[in-house]
Amino acid sequence: MLSPNRWARLCAGLVFALAVALLPTGAAHAAAPPSSGWNDWSCKPSERNPRPVVLVHGTLANKHVNWLGLAPYLKNRDFCVFSPDHGVLPGVPLFHGLGPIEESAGDLAVFVDRVLEATGAREVDPVGHSQGGLMPRYYLKHHPGAAGKVNELIAIAPSTNGTTLLGLTRLLDIFPGLDKALFLATPALGQQVVGSDFLTALNSDGYTVPGVSYTVIATRYDQIVTPWRSQFIDEPGVRNVLVQDLCALNLSEHAGVGLTDRVVFHEVANILDPSRSRPTTCLSVIG
Repeated sequence: MLSPNRWARLCAGLVFALAVALLPTGAAHAAAPPSSGWNDWSCKPSERNPRPVVLVHGTLANKHVNWLGLAPYLKNRDFCVFSPDHGVLPGVPLFHGLGPIEESAGDLAVFVDRVLEATGAREVDPVGHSQGGLMPRYYLKHHPGAAGKVNELIAIAPSTNGTTLLGLTRLLDIFPGLDKALFLATPALGQQVVGSDFLTALNSDGYTVPGVSYTVIATRYDQIVTPWRSQFIDEPGVRNVLVQDLCALNLSEHAGVGLTDRVVFHEVANILDPSRSRPTTCLSVIG
C-alpha cells in the first residue's frame, strides 16, 4: 500500500496532468512569455475606465499563460490591465498558485497597492479564474482597508466552496494522513478541497464584504471545480451567471472559460464598463 506522502504526490500529479491537458496547445510549455500590452506600469486609466483591472491566475497557472486571451481583449478596450504571480513554491517554475492561499492574498495586497500608486487610481477591479476567484475574498476579508481599494470582484469558475475534483478527493477519506501530506506538498490544493479548514473559516461569517460588488461566472461543464453549482455565492447582491444562460451552445469547461472563451470575455467587459454594455450572446465570440 502506498504511504500518505506518495498518495499526496500522486494526487498532486493527477491534478497537474489534468490542468496541463486543459491548457491551450503550447501554452503549458510557454516559458513565461512577456505580457503583450498589459503590466504596463506607465498606463494611466482613462476617464471612461478609471479603475485598473487586476487579473488573478488560478492554481498551476501564472500571470502570463492564464491571461493570454482576456488581457489583450481588455487592453484593446482601453483598460489598464495588470497581472501578478502568486503562490510561488521554491524550485517550481511556471506553475504557480500552489503556496498557502493566505500568503497569496498577501502577494495580492502588495500588488494592488503598487498598481494604485503607479496609476493614481483609487480602486481596482480584480478578475480571477479558479483559485484566482477565491483568493481575493480572503484578501478582502483579512487585509485592513482592502475593501476600500476594490470596486468589483469578478470570479470566473471560482473554487468558492471547494471541489470534489470529480470524486478524487474521496481518497482523502480512504487513506489516513493523505490530507495532511497533500497540504504539506501543495498547500493551496489541500485548502481547496471541500470541507477544508481554510474554506470553513473563510466562509463561516459570510462570503462578501460591504462596499464591494461580486459577480460569479460558471460553466455547467466544469470538471475541475465540482459540482459546478458550488461556485455560486448565495448572498444578497451577488450576481451569479451561468455561461450557458448567455449562450446555450457554449461547451467551455473549466480552463476554457478563463483562457479562451470570448462569450465570457464579453460579459466581463460588460461588467467592467456598463456604459458600453451590450447583451452577451453566442454571437459575442466575434465581438
